[in-house]
Amino acid sequence: MNILVGRKDEIAQIEQCYKSQQSEFVVVYGRRRIGKTYLVNKTFKDRFAFRYVGGHNLTESEQLRNFALALKEYSKTTYLSPISSWIDAFEMLRQFLSALPTKRRKVIFIDEMPWIDTPGSKFVKAFENFWNGWAALRDDILLVASGSATSWMADKLFANQGGLYNRVTRQIYLRPFTLAEVEKYMLSKGGKWDRYQVLQLYMVMGGIPYYLSLVDFKKSLAQNIDELFFAKNAKLRMEFDELYKVLFNSADKYISIVKALSETKSGLTRQQLSEKTNMQGGVFSKMLSNLERCDFVISFAHYNRKIKNTIYKLSDPYTLFYFRFIENDKSKDPHYWTHNINRPSLSVWQGYTFELVCLLHIEQIKQKLGISGMATAVSTWRDNTSQIDLIIDRADRMLNVCEMKFSVLPYTLEKKYYDKILERTAVFCSTAKVTKGVLQTFVTTYGLSDNKYSSLIDSQVVADDLFV
Repeated sequence: MNILVGRKDEIAQIEQCYKSQQSEFVVVYGRRRIGKTYLVNKTFKDRFAFRYVGGHNLTESEQLRNFALALKEYSKTTYLSPISSWIDAFEMLRQFLSALPTKRRKVIFIDEMPWIDTPGSKFVKAFENFWNGWAALRDDILLVASGSATSWMADKLFANQGGLYNRVTRQIYLRPFTLAEVEKYMLSKGGKWDRYQVLQLYMVMGGIPYYLSLVDFKKSLAQNIDELFFAKNAKLRMEFDELYKVLFNSADKYISIVKALSETKSGLTRQQLSEKTNMQGGVFSKMLSNLERCDFVISFAHYNRKIKNTIYKLSDPYTLFYFRFIENDKSKDPHYWTHNINRPSLSVWQGYTFELVCLLHIEQIKQKLGISGMATAVSTWRDNTSQIDLIIDRADRMLNVCEMKFSVLPYTLEKKYYDKILERTAVFCSTAKVTKGVLQTFVTTYGLSDNKYSSLIDSQVVADDLFV
């Protein structure tokens, strides 16, 4: 990946900190493969005073040796000074930076910080001493810390109750690309896919920049899926094993949560999820919070219900695709996707995943509906017989009750479904004690066919509307 798509707001924030008249401690964080390192490197290019990258599964002595090598590189010395502790490491960094011109902004980038904090290393304490005892007292330091282990970043930096309490001056979280950004990336790579193909690509891997960088847009979508997921040693087939291990301690427990969510289209309450995974208590709550923070899980309030009825859904297309098609694949067919493209299971997955993509583009849906500037609340609703996956509660006392349908052609609303919508709406209004106006909204790939039943629908959103 050799271009920088989107991230305008994030770059502006970083540049603002660079131009600040005080020392700044900036944390850039987000899930694995989201482009944190790429963003920082592209933004600063040759403006680093010092840059160090932690190594995965390295010992403390190996991390310290790499730190010494980085100091040797940036100080342009020929002698490699041995370092025996992180206190000594940061003292040597302080001495090096102190010798630089006083008017120069000194940009320090410590990448993959969670990997540096090996058991017993006292890295965090040494870092606290460096920042509080020297860097924060100056006005020329910009320290950027980054890492994929979002739970570590939250616990050790954002929620630190010790020397780093309230020391982070700017938090920059990188989210996956939107459909519009994926399309822009595709065009920058010379791709000429239509939006239907881009949408399906998103349904497979989401908006993760690294995954997108592996796509050959000169080939078909099916060819790419076969090569990236089903060929021998396919890169994205093997990615799953590392994805959660890198991000979380006790990765198997996190995987059990997302696996349980992958098995249900309607989502699960906390209680239901607890029963399926045999987990509960504060640790379980923290895991759910970490999964939400990393964009693997999304939660919605249940309309007119208390917080304990919050619905959790899997929100990572890649994880869903893995569980549906990769985890139990024994075919060893390198062209599995091409050979099975018309299977019924594919249609079921498309319907499920299209709803997920819509839930990840609620702001675009609101813009199409003309309510992007209006105060809204998003929720879901269900009873024993039916459910509504997306309700947009508007400040003008109207509700957009949204139905999301994937189709290769304009969707035809037939009498049976027409009657179902009427019945479901009546039950919803009765059980949820709705006192607001209800607007039936359809989100489809190509819109609705015009017939005598389509008049039930007050507003439509099509796939093109999600590309803004």
